[in-house]
Amino acid sequence: MLSYNYLFDIALILLSTKLLGLLTKKIRMPQVVGALLAGLILGPAMLNVLQETEFIKQMAEIGVIILMFTAGLETDINELKKTGKASFLIALFGVVIPLVGGFLVAHFFHEGNVEGGPSVFLQNVFIGVILTATSVSITVETLKELGKLNTRAGNAILGAALIDDILGIVALTLITSLADKNASAGIGIVLLKIVAFFVLAATVGVVFYKFYDKWIRRYQKDMRRFVIVAFVFCLLLSFAAEKFFGVADITGAFLAGLILSKCKRRSYIAARFETTSYMLLSPIFFASIGIKVVLPEMNAGIIWFTAILVIVAVFTKIVGCGLGAKICRYKNSESLQIGVGMISRGEVALIVASKGAAVGLMNSLFFGPVVVTVVVTTIITPILLKLVFQKKQVEPIHSELIEQYEEVQKLEDAEEHIIDYIEKEKIGK
Repeated sequence: MLSYNYLFDIALILLSTKLLGLLTKKIRMPQVVGALLAGLILGPAMLNVLQETEFIKQMAEIGVIILMFTAGLETDINELKKTGKASFLIALFGVVIPLVGGFLVAHFFHEGNVEGGPSVFLQNVFIGVILTATSVSITVETLKELGKLNTRAGNAILGAALIDDILGIVALTLITSLADKNASAGIGIVLLKIVAFFVLAATVGVVFYKFYDKWIRRYQKDMRRFVIVAFVFCLLLSFAAEKFFGVADITGAFLAGLILSKCKRRSYIAARFETTSYMLLSPIFFASIGIKVVLPEMNAGIIWFTAILVIVAVFTKIVGCGLGAKICRYKNSESLQIGVGMISRGEVALIVASKGAAVGLMNSLFFGPVVVTVVVTTIITPILLKLVFQKKQVEPIHSELIEQYEEVQKLEDAEEHIIDYIEKEKIGK
């Protein structure tokens, strides 16, 4: 008999994530934290009202694919070129040092437990890969509130965050490919398959982009068809990545977005996906992360691991990104500001952790501490930013990258005002 419990599960997830998201927004935290807490509270870790079903798992997978596709759409390739050596070095050190730090912490606590999957070494490396992630949204909001977004440090943070995402995707692609149980080949073959996928994606992408951009310029009516075609392209590239090359499907989704990021109607396409994501798929994905958490027995080892992981997550970003900034001749105060601005892990780390758990790279004992680390780094980033920016006046600078972030925010604010106006008009009638 067909069960309709999934309808109740979706309703509960959407309601709880929205309510807790609004609550976290009230205290100036990202709504993703509220969605994560909703999954934790309703899942096996606390009330055990929701469990991870196959339906929730598949919906969450579509959700993360759309999240990565829109991330690719919103990446400005021209700005990546302009940010140049400084942003690249900051991002590189901000990836390598957290990667090493996370690996060492996991290596010290792992004790050789393998859950029938990839080797202990790869599982330990994956903890480091999670710590490489950076979610810059909370940093942007805080800097805008402080009036410090249009500074040298603010511009460096934005540029490095864009490159950080791409380096993180490369690291995730490599580690998940090596962890593939069906891959009997050595690392050379794995690297060859990864390179082959990127070459194929670039070739197909150029051809598809030319066709798509020409088509989209010719027809100005009923733009919905172009959104559907873009989504089909995203799904096909994601499928090809997993099926034929052993590369994470979210890598294919990100590249699909990157390929279409310069098309004429990029903003329109991204807005349509944002609506679908916000209304249904993103809440399910972030709630599913919380639902996956099954709290282990809180022995001294787990508590110490959680505490040390949080400390390492904070200081490796400050040291790594700060060192990269210092090499690029930023002042000591600016280097500290840049390092602090890159601390927040947010939804990016959750996406990486979720993908690793799906392929057996995440020891179940470590999942809870990783979620705690994500929440703590997200909460403390704005607090630390206010401390490191409050002392000195910094000279504002002009940056197209900063202007793009501000333009997006203005569009979002305008959309909220329009909705409020419509609601007031309805009440007046």
